[in-house]
Amino acid sequence: MKKFFISLAFILFTPLNVYAYSEYVIPGGENIGIQIDTKGIVIVGFYKVDGKYIGSETLKLGDTILEIEGESVDTINEMSSVIDKNIVNDEVNVKVLRDGKEFMTKLKLKKEDNVYKTGLYVKERVTGIGTLTYIDPDTLIYGALGHEIIINETQRRVEVRNGNIFNSYVSGIDRSSNGSVGSKNANIIYDEKIGTISKNTSNGLFGNFSSTLPKKSSIKVANYDDIEYGKATIYTITDGDKIDEYEIEITGLNKTLLNTNKSITFKVTDKRLLEESGGIVQGMSGSPIIQNDKIIGAVTHVLVDEVTKGYGVFIRTMLEEGER
Repeated sequence: MKKFFISLAFILFTPLNVYAYSEYVIPGGENIGIQIDTKGIVIVGFYKVDGKYIGSETLKLGDTILEIEGESVDTINEMSSVIDKNIVNDEVNVKVLRDGKEFMTKLKLKKEDNVYKTGLYVKERVTGIGTLTYIDPDTLIYGALGHEIIINETQRRVEVRNGNIFNSYVSGIDRSSNGSVGSKNANIIYDEKIGTISKNTSNGLFGNFSSTLPKKSSIKVANYDDIEYGKATIYTITDGDKIDEYEIEITGLNKTLLNTNKSITFKVTDKRLLEESGGIVQGMSGSPIIQNDKIIGAVTHVLVDEVTKGYGVFIRTMLEEGER
């Protein structure tokens, strides 16, 4: 009896990861526009005021200002308004997020031409493009990119307050060459919102798809053991809004990296894609990888010195991340 109760208690209190994603998803390949409103005001640089970098005396690049004098601030207008009505002795109290920890400090100010200057370059919104990986037709959760979005100036992940994805079309490609990664050029159609953004994680961008589902057949979600070395394809767009299928070769699988965005390695073998883009370019992140009529993962990274080679994330890693 004693052993029975000990065992039962263990079962009851052990957390279980139960996921509701479908075993069949709608494959992506569409180019998407991305817009994320940051949580708080992110410091992306400093400028001199009266010959001094006054902002850097108490703050660092990448810090996020959450509150000023006890009031939450999420936009630059809010920040300016709160500062203007709370200045005492040319400074204000600010709550800052740095490396996952919150703390209080002072932000010094300097009046120039009857305007208070902070000495800070700040950002409240991030925009970009990428590729949709999948839509779960049952939950309407989508996954894209296969990696996080970072702020270029700070090289840190964007914390999402609000966000949306939009239709976009590719207007051209700056080709990649070894040592220099190219990029898709795309126009974002802000009048055509297709989903919200709820999470920006190391394994992708996730949210709810809110537009009409694409008229495509669903495809089976692969298990890791289904993946084989050799031929596979990716779905992506290199011109306009037409999704094309391009050949790649799976060259490596690493189960020890299963929960990361680098568990699959591959190289581009398709002559047409090599002519069009030179290999992998920025904006292809999230392009679904298909093998034996199953979706196995998504493109995530390119090797800068060998731009025909790249990494991919396992599809179930993305699906699980999307539901956490």
